[in-house]
Amino acid sequence: MVLPLLKLGTLALKTLSKPVASRLKQQAAIHPRFRQLIIDMAQKNHRFTTQMQRRIYGHATDVEIRPLNEEKAVQAAVDLIGELFVFSVAGVAVILEVQRSARSEARKEEVRKQELEKMRQRDEDIAREVELLKQKLEELEQIAKGRGLSDWNNFRLIE
Repeated sequence: MVLPLLKLGTLALKTLSKPVASRLKQQAAIHPRFRQLIIDMAQKNHRFTTQMQRRIYGHATDVEIRPLNEEKAVQAAVDLIGELFVFSVAGVAVILEVQRSARSEARKEEVRKQELEKMRQRDEDIAREVELLKQKLEELEQIAKGRGLSDWNNFRLIE
């Protein structure tokens, strides 16, 4: 029952993070200092991805890469920020789920250890009881021999 609710909550969190990411993108495009920072980030990302694509396709990498215009750079950067935000929320949800699962497994392991300890203790108790019964049986055999009950040995249990 808890697991489906947890997964539903995770899905809801991811869904709610998309409007937050959209709002973050809007604010990032408006703030002047942050706008310049994201433009620079977008230009570096554009150069990096273009060089990687050129290497992958076997084209020359020593050519000059034209920068993006300012609006495309802002749009690329805010899209990247929005995706990183949604990805981060999903990543945190996965990490929390893994931790919850690990705690659950640890609890199960502790229960198994306790059950094994109880079984071991029960085995020891039974072994002590068997030993006590053997001693009592030997005492009875001694008493029977002392009284001359020679047929007692015929009723002795096989050990």
